[in-house]
Amino acid sequence: MLVSRPGRAYIAKVAVNWLKMLGVRRVSDTSSILAQLMAVIEDRKANRPEKSYTTKLLAGGVEKIGSKVTEEAAEVVEAAGEPGDAGRSHTIAEAADVLYHLFVLLAHRDIALADVEAELAKRFGISGLDEKAARKKNPKPPTTSA
Repeated sequence: MLVSRPGRAYIAKVAVNWLKMLGVRRVSDTSSILAQLMAVIEDRKANRPEKSYTTKLLAGGVEKIGSKVTEEAAEVVEAAGEPGDAGRSHTIAEAADVLYHLFVLLAHRDIALADVEAELAKRFGISGLDEKAARKKNPKPPTTSA
């Protein structure tokens, strides 16, 4: 049985809808939609418009943003278990929600998308199992509370 799947056009439509919700009127083809979304979130952080969902999330700090990341992550996993094209479409929409909320968390911590991209680039060509084992050998230092 051949299953029809929405392609990049559908994914771009979901992302554009998020950008419209955030107040972006025009989306440039010269930059990735994810970079554009991060730029909008960083602008919201810098300018804090009153009627902005992003502003409200940022004001809630890690606790508020983290709870949304957790909620949306659970929803994308639930959607992934739904059958057929409707389940696939729902998974895409929920994945967009996860990415948006994760980007807000990154912006809150002053972490640029380029920093995450650089971390991913470092991992190319390394087995995920090897990379995970190396992290266990070199644990991160404990954090201190301020």
